Amino acid sequence: MRPVDVAIIGAGAAGLMCALTAAARGRDVLLVDHSNKAGKKILMSGGGRCNFTNLYAEPDNFFSQNPHFCKSALARYTQWDFIAMVSRHGVPYHEKKLGQLFCDNKAKDILNMLLDECAQAGVDLRLNTTVQQVERTDAGYLLHTDLGDVVAESLVIATGGLSIPTLGATGFGYDIARQFGHDVLPTRAGLVPFIITDQLKDLCTELSGTSVAAVVSCNGQSFSENILFTHRGLSGPAVLQISSFWHLGDAVQINLLPDRDALEWLQGQQAARPDAELRTVLSEVFTKKMATLLTERWFAAKPMKQFTPAGLREVADRLGAWPVVPAGTEGYRTAEVTLGGVDTREVSPKTMESRRHPGLYFIGEVLDVTGHLGGFNFQWAWASGHAAAQVV
Repeated sequence: MRPVDVAIIGAGAAGLMCALTAAARGRDVLLVDHSNKAGKKILMSGGGRCNFTNLYAEPDNFFSQNPHFCKSALARYTQWDFIAMVSRHGVPYHEKKLGQLFCDNKAKDILNMLLDECAQAGVDLRLNTTVQQVERTDAGYLLHTDLGDVVAESLVIATGGLSIPTLGATGFGYDIARQFGHDVLPTRAGLVPFIITDQLKDLCTELSGTSVAAVVSCNGQSFSENILFTHRGLSGPAVLQISSFWHLGDAVQINLLPDRDALEWLQGQQAARPDAELRTVLSEVFTKKMATLLTERWFAAKPMKQFTPAGLREVADRLGAWPVVPAGTEGYRTAEVTLGGVDTREVSPKTMESRRHPGLYFIGEVLDVTGHLGGFNFQWAWASGHAAAQVV
């Protein structure tokens, strides 16, 4: 039986951060993962460039059934702390937009940085290692693994959620939480594209690959970013953002003219260019193909002067508040995060330690804390991992 100070299950963003920080404190850390590679989600994130944090990360960028839970960890390990590590390792990066920080080169730069930190601190990282069972003992936690039995004073669950199962995501962390008496709040896919199956599907298919600025709203939340038409429905940053607040049957409202008053603009165009066709006017803000399709399917291909005040208002209403009722989402297959998870009311916000079982910790995505799109979920991984590492 192998004794260690700290056993961490899951070598993703949160697990790596916790491991390197705890080992730097002098703790004997064993980090295990059933996958053949550490940090797989890090490698694929941000289109392979890893949106590793956000300059404007604040508690308001996160949601949970227990909204104040994230504040302590985020305050004690900020985006500036992680940026300092990135700079110390000489990893080149840039701000893409809205505070989103990406690697100039490859996401592998961030993963290699974390692995180097782990190696320097003496973390024992074991991949291709499955944990079959966990038990509570007088000495701490007994893990039955491919390595044999391991007993740890502290056990950290950093197994992530259910999103992108092809990268190895499972519900193992939730199973452990339930085993030790923790509530697991209902989970669902978040930051995920919508599927459209009604008469709008043909429009989405014909416009597949077209991206346009929009404001997307649902259930009191709004996001101003691009939307992307796909063969299956709608995607793009604004759609991914709003998907976390959408429930089956909800209508989503899309403003396709977010930078102007639709009616006022159309009235101005009618007065200035009465002989111009509507699709010609719309092609100044949309692609020619999109302008033509919207005109043919929603309105009428006729000159601006032929639209009555009521007709013009109808055009403005449709473009400024296009109602869409998605049939569903693409699910965990493509979701960037998992909503829900281990109920944080039974976890210390300062240390991430279970209030039910001393020495048991939950960090990262396995918890009911989800960030907006744009590097916020990585910042939660860094902050929660660092918080637990101070005390394990």
